[in-house]
Amino acid sequence: MTTTAEYATVSDAPSSTAPSPGPAPGSPLAGGGELRALTGLRAVAAAWVVLFHFHFTALPGVALVSGLLGPLVTQGALGVDLFFVLSGFVIAYTYLEQLGPRLSAARTGRFVWARACRIWPAYALVFHMFGIWLVARAVYGSDPDIAFQAVQPVLSPGEWLQQMVMVQMWDNPYLDGASWVGSTWSISAEWLAYLLFPLVAVIFHRMRDLPVVVLAGGALALMTPIAAAYLTTGSPYYPWSWVVRILCGFGAGILTYLAVRRLRHRADVRRAASVVASAVPVLIAVGLLAGERLGPGRGGAVLVLFPVLVGALALADGGVHGGVARWLSRPAMVHGGRISYALYLIHIPIFEVFWLALRRYGGFGGSSLLAPDGVLAHVLAVVVLVATVPAAHLLFRYVEEPARAAMKEQPAVWRRQLADVRDRLPGALARLVPVVPAGPAVALAGPVAPAPRRAGEQGCVRVGGMPVPLVPPARTASDPRAVEPAPVPAAPDGPRSAPAVDPDPEEAVMPSVPTDPQPAAADGPDTPVAPRTAPLPAVPAVDRPGPGVPIDTDAARRDPVTAVLPAVALEPEVAIGLSGAGSWPERPRLRPRPAPAPRPTPAPEPAQRPAALGPIDTTAARRDPAARALPTVVPMVLVEPPTQVFPAVAPLPAQPSPVRRLLDARNADLRSPHPELAEELAHQLVGARLARGKHRVKNARPHAAPHIAGQRGPERQGRAH
Repeated sequence: MTTTAEYATVSDAPSSTAPSPGPAPGSPLAGGGELRALTGLRAVAAAWVVLFHFHFTALPGVALVSGLLGPLVTQGALGVDLFFVLSGFVIAYTYLEQLGPRLSAARTGRFVWARACRIWPAYALVFHMFGIWLVARAVYGSDPDIAFQAVQPVLSPGEWLQQMVMVQMWDNPYLDGASWVGSTWSISAEWLAYLLFPLVAVIFHRMRDLPVVVLAGGALALMTPIAAAYLTTGSPYYPWSWVVRILCGFGAGILTYLAVRRLRHRADVRRAASVVASAVPVLIAVGLLAGERLGPGRGGAVLVLFPVLVGALALADGGVHGGVARWLSRPAMVHGGRISYALYLIHIPIFEVFWLALRRYGGFGGSSLLAPDGVLAHVLAVVVLVATVPAAHLLFRYVEEPARAAMKEQPAVWRRQLADVRDRLPGALARLVPVVPAGPAVALAGPVAPAPRRAGEQGCVRVGGMPVPLVPPARTASDPRAVEPAPVPAAPDGPRSAPAVDPDPEEAVMPSVPTDPQPAAADGPDTPVAPRTAPLPAVPAVDRPGPGVPIDTDAARRDPVTAVLPAVALEPEVAIGLSGAGSWPERPRLRPRPAPAPRPTPAPEPAQRPAALGPIDTTAARRDPAARALPTVVPMVLVEPPTQVFPAVAPLPAQPSPVRRLLDARNADLRSPHPELAEELAHQLVGARLARGKHRVKNARPHAAPHIAGQRGPERQGRAH
């Protein structure tokens, strides 16, 4: 049994695709999308299976109709085989190009999860609801049978687990009693085909370039084993027959797809496909009726035409040229195909309840409310048959589609949750694992005696019980690491005393020689005193050399037992580089070059210096080891130079404008001692301005350019006057 959601939508395909040759140019499968005629064909197949199961209703009217239609109803089990062929075609149409090039775990996982999202949610709901019904009949029912099946299903935890994961048919050679919901045996069979498809897709993908005749002949050949069973026995029911039906039907659908994709989508091809799609259903009906004359069930051999019907409807392109393809592409038929999976699941539980009501209230149990010869029973039978369609719609609308969408989003949710857990895991582990704080150091109760040295081990250390000689590098007196040892004070008399404070945890790891100026006294006058925490014995204090005596560190390093390096006197002139460690060597003086005779310049007067300040000889201070710091220098008194004051500069007088000068000339009589000269000058200036303005107005023309208007030469000026 296939799923209604497997109508050919390429959106369900995995996101990552491998490059491979697509369908032939112009093929109807090249553009992708839903093949509506095939979706409508699902509605016909589901209705055929529903009518086949309903004809077992124990009513005279149902038996009469079944007798009239004959094999058109009684051979409705062929609808399951039609579903298998449809499922193989649509799965190959949707996923073969993605899964065929090579086997990939990631693509296989996405494909299997997409198929589970399609078929499992609605299946799980119907299976559990009907399982509760079977348990109730087993507990409260008076009949020994809990289901209307030839072999009663087993109610056990193991069977429930097999039903949950849809593998109940994988270890059963027969159909009867294998599934709690009788028709779901095909769901388990098709789930097996889904799991095998990624493996066989690699083989079928390499057959895609074979001739169309070879591919079409292979599809028909795969249907012959089942057709032979119908011709010989009238029924395909034999051990493991369900495996032959699913593998042959599914494989025939894949080969049909490969043959269709090789054909070009021309007008004549579409027209021929529409004719074939309209003729094949007639041939199937005639074959069923004719087969009954040969023997019961012999007409089932017409299933060899199922690949032809599916391929013709795929090529007909929605019935552009009319016929059956156009009728199957109508919205009502397309919606019926989409709810066909829900219809296939839910019709058996509804029929089981109605059949039980007929047994209880049909005169067999004492009540004749639903007597077989009554009208009420027949009306109720029609209502039950029709009610399966709205029930399937509700299951599809509110269970199948929402659950499918939610399950498809789950992998992304799981990845986000896993990433969140991975981010929070270090902090959680840090809170779970306690941090043990370091405890205080333990002071030793008494002196620690060093390991005794054997004879001949002078200048050696013991590593792993073996003496290892120490070979220090050669040291010279100029080595800057030659430092003066710290003096070891003599041990005064008196009793020993423990340290007054807790030792430092860092110092407790490696005990060191104490620096207390008052060490503990020895028990006796002749007993040497060892340091309180030193693992090595204390060395008696030696006479400290006088200032300026260098230190030989090589001699002290060669004796590893000594905790304090002894001072060794060397020649004073070889220890250099340390302040106070000896006299500096005399640097050879170079013969001075004769300096040129300086020019006679007047000697500047010496500045006044404090009387108490004399010259500073830094060389003498450096030679004296006791003088560690230079004497204090008295700073000179800074004399501030006198502030120079520049004389103020008077500003320049403002120059009057030409207009102001003219007005001043006209009014010169008010402030000039010669008013007659001022008046004459004013008349001359005013006359000159009027004459110049008259000349401009007279010589200006409207058509003259602005830049030459009123600018005539001297010869024309005289002529104009």
